[in-house]
Amino acid sequence: MFDLSVYAGKHICVAVSGGRDSMALIDFIFAHTGEYGVTLSALNCDHKIRGAASARDSAFVADWCVRRDIPLMRFVWEFEGAKTEQAARAWRRSCFSKVLDGGADFVATAHHIGDNAETVLFNLARGSAVSGLTGISDDGRIIHPLINCTRMQIDAYVTEHGVPFVDDETNFTDEYTRNKIRHNVLPELEKAVPGAAGNIFRLSRLAAEDEGYFQRVIDRDGILKITAYGAEIKRCDPVVFKRAAVKAIKYFKRIDYTCEQLARLAELEKNKKFGFLGLTAYGGADKIVITEAEADVGEIKFSEYRGNDFYGSRLIISDNPEGALLKFDYDAIPETAVIRFKRDGDKFKKFGGGTKSLGDYFTDKKIPFWVRGRIPLIADGSEVLVVCGVEISDKVKIRENTEKTAYIVSRDYREE
Repeated sequence: MFDLSVYAGKHICVAVSGGRDSMALIDFIFAHTGEYGVTLSALNCDHKIRGAASARDSAFVADWCVRRDIPLMRFVWEFEGAKTEQAARAWRRSCFSKVLDGGADFVATAHHIGDNAETVLFNLARGSAVSGLTGISDDGRIIHPLINCTRMQIDAYVTEHGVPFVDDETNFTDEYTRNKIRHNVLPELEKAVPGAAGNIFRLSRLAAEDEGYFQRVIDRDGILKITAYGAEIKRCDPVVFKRAAVKAIKYFKRIDYTCEQLARLAELEKNKKFGFLGLTAYGGADKIVITEAEADVGEIKFSEYRGNDFYGSRLIISDNPEGALLKFDYDAIPETAVIRFKRDGDKFKKFGGGTKSLGDYFTDKKIPFWVRGRIPLIADGSEVLVVCGVEISDKVKIRENTEKTAYIVSRDYREE
């Protein structure tokens, strides 16, 4: 099946659904644990999508493991929302993380050469970047020992060794896109070009080697940087930039990007922005910044604010000057004032006089576009009284008759 010696002395936890592929994988490892000193355990994820059938499969796995004294971790997805393929994959990943955090060296899945071909074709058809051609590769501690094996080889092993398994009936329908590729596209491709799945596998390994090289360049040259706001990508050669952009998008746990979006990011002009996948990209002079899209989080009455965090932005208002960036006349703040983020039409009277639109004021202060919507403001209607972490309005400055001085502790947005 595969060379288990590379995992000698390690703890492998096999993700087992009860299907023939995962049962073949765990059976093979179980048969050779003593030979290579491998510690074996299993995990089972019940998505509860198929009701009683899902429970039946999980019970089958549990019984098989008990009979062989193999430790099993069982997970049940209690999520009540829409159980999409993407959401299911994210949940499984979270289960894998728990197992790895619990002491396993690796989580092994039973993906094979046909699964890899399906993934490459699916990514290619939906407009993926070149990284989509890498198919299914080991991801750190998540491994795919059967990735070189064909469907025929796995079936032969199951037959020869009498490995029991259960069938997931959804695998035989064309309800899912991957099933359509598996049942209709790949068989016809193999008829037209015998060995197509193997050729696609070799292409995916070459693509993975190329992507590995570009990732090393990105790391070496500091092209991608994760900040408090999101991800910054240095402007550079488009070939390298697009790969850094893919890595940045994955940081936000988005996967449905397209080549067109990557090209648009690379060409984004200074002081321009566009939204995609619930994210916002901003063009800077020497970089592109990607952040979560700004949300309209509403406002809090200034007189009622007692927190230290305003929707992810550090903000403390108190009578303690320790660590403060700004101070102001507390009694000069109207009863109707609120704490919020910027809005269209905002105006600001600078310290010392002179009123400007808040946008023009930010430009004068060289506050980057991607920062502006995340700076807490104290405002009364459209009049901004304090730009927290930057400056107070002339209207709330400390005067000779000031009785109560208040202090603001926040991020220093002048240094962005």
